[in-house]
Amino acid sequence: MVKRKVLITGAGIGGLSTALRLAKRGYQVEIIEKNHQAGGRLNQLARDGFVFDTGPSFFSMSYVFKELADDCGIALPFQYNELNPLYAVNIRNNPKTYFLFKDIQKLAEQFSDKEPDFENKMRNYLKNCGLVFNETFDVVIRSNFDSVIQYFLSLMRVNPMLLPLLLRSFWKEVTRHFSSHEARQIISLVAFFLGRTPFDTMAVYTLLSHVEFCYDGYYNVSGGMYKIVEGLLNELIKENVVIHYNTEIIDYIEHNGKLKYLTDRSGKKWDADIFVVNADAAVFRGAVFRRPAFSEERMKRMHWTTGYLTFYVGVKCKLPQVHHHNYFLGANYREYAEKILTNPDLPEKPYYYVNVVSKYNQNCAPEGCESLFFVCPVPNLLYKKNWNDKENVVFSILDDFSQHINLNIRPFIASLTIYTPEDWQDMYNIYKGSCLGLSHNMWQIGAFRPKNFDEKFENVFYVGASTTPGTGIPMVIIGSKLVTDRIEKYSEP
Repeated sequence: MVKRKVLITGAGIGGLSTALRLAKRGYQVEIIEKNHQAGGRLNQLARDGFVFDTGPSFFSMSYVFKELADDCGIALPFQYNELNPLYAVNIRNNPKTYFLFKDIQKLAEQFSDKEPDFENKMRNYLKNCGLVFNETFDVVIRSNFDSVIQYFLSLMRVNPMLLPLLLRSFWKEVTRHFSSHEARQIISLVAFFLGRTPFDTMAVYTLLSHVEFCYDGYYNVSGGMYKIVEGLLNELIKENVVIHYNTEIIDYIEHNGKLKYLTDRSGKKWDADIFVVNADAAVFRGAVFRRPAFSEERMKRMHWTTGYLTFYVGVKCKLPQVHHHNYFLGANYREYAEKILTNPDLPEKPYYYVNVVSKYNQNCAPEGCESLFFVCPVPNLLYKKNWNDKENVVFSILDDFSQHINLNIRPFIASLTIYTPEDWQDMYNIYKGSCLGLSHNMWQIGAFRPKNFDEKFENVFYVGASTTPGTGIPMVIIGSKLVTDRIEKYSEP
């Protein structure tokens, strides 16, 4: 029996992994993509002889990729190496560089002058983080929920001792274990990975510390992160999956309670039996399906992640003094974190990330040069609507970076590309440039997050950052399994 035709809108990591799972199950899969190349936010920029990862620069939960490969009966189509140390952290007015080693004893040695008994404190903290992970990951994150009632019934299986973590912030949980500013700041940094701050991220997400140090760690992809996309594309070619680029969906046609066609900007109609939306699940419902629950007024009231100011710098020199993955913090961590979501004047920037892309991928830069990728959390377009000052902001960060590394890199710049929240919004239809989509507060996780099945059309499903289970590469790939399970169930005779 020939299975049904599936049309996937969006060739991000969620769309590609869903396409591969479905194609391997015998579905006829076709993909349409707004941009000229696949990958979504997991993309690549090649300019002036330099190559940059434009979005994620490392990943966690490698077992999620292994599960995808096993599910599809393939060898993993890219190679990766574990990061250890995970990354380096520099704090303004502190001459020490902290390295986040997975070896807790080795990590503790760096805090001997700041945090008495750090090793025991860290082990106790990680024990609690592991409990959170083990109690919630399979029950909440790896599960589909058809209703809020079903969601609450699942939560009842979780150890009730963890309930206070839903009401406590990440920062408060960290401060219960550590006393020094240095330890608190460095351990709580991982909350920024979710697109918010430690002060407004629920303590339940301390489970990420367990992933960092105990369960799996972080990984660098050989040849750059875009090799993940290229590997998936190669597997899709083998399954005769066609991708149509430069095709943006703006409208739809329904028939008898089902979606019949999606219509692109040129007026072309795209038909299928089943539709999977890999565009932002909230934005698509509002902009294309025009659902009242996702009107502009309601979208503004939702909780979104920060904007990202990202810039890609090619320099005509080597930087042996700079490590592969680096975080730079200022002296006003809390003040910055509390203002960065909403303050359009951009306070002093104590937090930004620098990846030396060419450190272990030398083909990403000409000989004797380096490719640098900078990320700075900034207000999204709800709070800072105009980015005419982008170059001033970028060069202030570059000057701060130059001070940290004792080298003025301005004269060595051979290539500079800047993406503001405006650019992220325009390129990927990200709401107000909130780069990681909807945030993960209590009312935007689990059954409260935009569902991965449509409220009206029974043949429409969603995968990506703003639907279940959440944002980040591993979550989206888990989401591809969840939505595949739904499609298989829908397709049953």
